[in-house]
Amino acid sequence: MKNHIKITIIAFLVLFAVSCSTESPVTESRITPIVQPNSTETTVEQIPVVKTRDNPIHYLALGDSYTIGQSVCESCRFPAQLKQSLQNTNSNNSFVLKIIAQTGWTTTNLVLAINSQNLVPDYDLVTLLIGVNNQYQHKSFSLYEKEFPELVNKSIALAKGTKANLIVVSIPDYTYTPFGQGSGNSSSISSEIDTYNAFAKKYCDENSIRFINITDITRKGLTNKGLVAQDGLHASEEAYRLFVERIAPKAASSLNN
Repeated sequence: MKNHIKITIIAFLVLFAVSCSTESPVTESRITPIVQPNSTETTVEQIPVVKTRDNPIHYLALGDSYTIGQSVCESCRFPAQLKQSLQNTNSNNSFVLKIIAQTGWTTTNLVLAINSQNLVPDYDLVTLLIGVNNQYQHKSFSLYEKEFPELVNKSIALAKGTKANLIVVSIPDYTYTPFGQGSGNSSSISSEIDTYNAFAKKYCDENSIRFINITDITRKGLTNKGLVAQDGLHASEEAYRLFVERIAPKAASSLNN
């Protein structure tokens, strides 16, 4: 009888310990990817090593305030970060960066600027980011439809006539900034920016030209204030770093072709 009672008590204690445990088995379905702070993606594409070249690699960046890096330092703007990122893959290479961009420029301004300079068409890499001021200044969309292809063709000509040497970057969305929120018409502006980007992407896809989307990064500017520069409008150094995470692998592949 005593043995029976003892066994019963032991069994009860074991059941009590199990039921009070706060641990539960870890299954694969419960494991989620680790996302780094301020990152917009769970994975980052690795940048290929840029092959060693005997001559300097010439990079031309065409655009507006998002290319010249309004409100950030010279080494913070995306062309400078891209140049450094590519150079980091192979210290034997040297890069020469030329920027043709200015805050407020539309496609018309950029066409005129390119035409006014005596540029030698020997660039190994060209990036083109243009159009936000067409939208902001309420230019006719038909102007962009005419001048964007013109700028693409000029860019290809400057890139040694090789499409693979050109990368087109999507237009950022400035409505996801303190300045943009003050416009009172953010949804309409975002819709118009989508129209510009859709046209550019379609044109690039149809002509086998690399098109990199960075617009979604800028649309995190209200939830991640670190993506907005101190002026409350333009992209920050951190935002440009995220741009480069997407652009650099494609740029390195272009340079290795």
